[in-house]
Amino acid sequence: MDPSSLAALEERIVGCRACPRLVAWREEVARTKRPAFADWTYWGRPVPGFGPADARLLIVGLAPAAHGGNRTGRMFTGDRSGDVLYEALYELGLASQPTSTSADDGLELYGVRVTSPVHCAPPANKPTPGERDTCRPWLVQELTLLRPTLRAAVVLGAFGWQAALPAFTEAGWPVPRPRPPFAHGTRVSLDGLDLFGCFHVSQRNTFTGRLTPDMLRDVLRTAARAAGLPVAAPTGPSPVTCENEATRTP
Repeated sequence: MDPSSLAALEERIVGCRACPRLVAWREEVARTKRPAFADWTYWGRPVPGFGPADARLLIVGLAPAAHGGNRTGRMFTGDRSGDVLYEALYELGLASQPTSTSADDGLELYGVRVTSPVHCAPPANKPTPGERDTCRPWLVQELTLLRPTLRAAVVLGAFGWQAALPAFTEAGWPVPRPRPPFAHGTRVSLDGLDLFGCFHVSQRNTFTGRLTPDMLRDVLRTAARAAGLPVAAPTGPSPVTCENEATRTP
């Protein structure tokens, strides 16, 4: 795959102004800021995917956080969700460091790319179905560019699952019909790609224990192995396996 093609896609994503509500919100947040980040110059634009162009594993989130990716310009960077995700990737040997604070902090991902079906921060973290569908072509193009090397994907949360399945179909992977429902730990085999569901790394899930670090690492480890990536061995027993979690409700 030509890495410049993905770079060109990222540039087009950054310049997108297709959804008036999202454009107004992301730019308003960038102007008013949060007091804790008053000295920051917010990104305030769509946030492109992050990770190598030859990734074997893709992680699909929901949308950038208003004071996270919308501030830093990088997916899952500068917020609590990113703290949980990148720490798990680091512990599995898939990231160079356990923290993600700014776009120039030196973080590298190994064989893993992170993206989302909606590239602008939405009000209340809730994009509309129309905004999701308007943004889908970006994800389809990204999947198409990644297809030569992509072997597994982890989709975080039910909204991301609903948005990602049509994108995988449009990118050429045959998704079963009826479409498989979202559940934490579910695994769907497509044509040369394994698709996994995982509860989102939102504060609501991680603070309440709905998603524990062990549960997250378990799904990521299983997906990384399916993608053919080397992962660090677990340091202790995981209380819930990925396969058992497939029986849980979303």
